[in-house]
Amino acid sequence: MSKNIDKTIPYSNNSFATEPTRMVKFLRVCFLYQVYNFFKLNLKVMRIVVGGHS
Repeated sequence: MSKNIDKTIPYSNNSFATEPTRMVKFLRVCFLYQVYNFFKLNLKVMRIVVGGHS
């Protein structure tokens, strides 16, 4: 059973979509990278909150 998907049909929804690279797919599921981004975002939020309360 083979699935033949033609992505070259002009003006179709599939022709405008970009496919993520292997690196992007890896970073989306990498636990350590997600933990790093979590703390980076929390640090940004805390800087804004602390700056607003002083």
